[in-house]
Amino acid sequence: MNTRISTRRRVGAVLLALGLTLPPLHAAAPEAPSAARFDLLERPAASSPRANTALLLAITRAGDRLVAVGERGTVLLSDDNGARWRQADAVPVSVALTNVHFADAQHGWAVGHGGVVLHSADGGKTWVRQLEGREAAQRVLEAAQAAAAGDAAGDAAGARRLADAQRLVEDGPDKPLLDVHFVDAQRGFVVGAYGLALATEDGGRSWHSIMDRIGDPRGRHLYAIARQGARLLVVGEQGAMFASEDGGASFAPLASPYNGTFFGALIAGDGAVVFGLRGNLFHQPAPGATWTKVNTGRGESVIAGTRLADGALVLVDEAGRLLRSSDGGARFEELPASAGPRFTALAEGADKTLVMASVRGPLRLAPIDSSTEGK
Repeated sequence: MNTRISTRRRVGAVLLALGLTLPPLHAAAPEAPSAARFDLLERPAASSPRANTALLLAITRAGDRLVAVGERGTVLLSDDNGARWRQADAVPVSVALTNVHFADAQHGWAVGHGGVVLHSADGGKTWVRQLEGREAAQRVLEAAQAAAAGDAAGDAAGARRLADAQRLVEDGPDKPLLDVHFVDAQRGFVVGAYGLALATEDGGRSWHSIMDRIGDPRGRHLYAIARQGARLLVVGEQGAMFASEDGGASFAPLASPYNGTFFGALIAGDGAVVFGLRGNLFHQPAPGATWTKVNTGRGESVIAGTRLADGALVLVDEAGRLLRSSDGGARFEELPASAGPRFTALAEGADKTLVMASVRGPLRLAPIDSSTEGK
């Protein structure tokens, strides 16, 4: 299998609950990037009367507004907690958007295929492109070249980093970014396939590689970022887990309790949870403590989660089950949920309603009543 990802496989990279995976980094020589892929980075998202039924991959809050993103550059907005939706006025790309995060009610960022990073300064109504895969690969190469120039010993690891970075440039914009998190309107991080990791300190006007900070020689795909205060967790495939206690200035690898893929992480107080394939869910009561497996009751992959305003954690698995924890993730209980299309992400509306992203658009659920937990 070559390292170039086809359109279908690139969409599958973020729909891991559907059983699709990305090919390994060192699989084979890449093919030349296609003109079609470049075209999608230059073609604005089309307005469609069927946008409300599009495949959505992420959803978040921008103040009291909900913002959801998905296939073909779809961005949907709701100002009534998910009851009604409309398309964003302007999105400059037609690639699949995999994740979205707002630092405040106005300033948000979305990432997706082709290594794209989009920015909105008006609560999601309009977006501009700040980065794409060719530029991202160049930033990675520049960092690898600078490191190699300062390495008098010329070690093998540095040579491999340089070779991998050169390969990224040769591949073109075919590597998806899979998560984005901004600490504030200036400082942010993006991660993605093949260990891609970049940061900005100026609101996304410029980006630099932080792959050397994470320091994963295996180049595993990175799927999610979680943050609380100065603590960050980055998780991904084959048990990839990296933690920062200084706001992302440095990262350290964590001993993983599971060698399979983690799709996400949540931090709650001193504790954290990580979740992924085959119902694997683990809780850590404090940084440095042992990870303990949490029983989810079944073996479906846990694919997304959110922290509610009251501090509770809610996860969703590929069967559509909602799991809630009120003790920071040590225990989860199943909640009743409406039957519907396969969920891909969730967020809490301003009215405490859970709103789901799905393969057929957004879906608003009844507000959670904690008295129903465990019934």
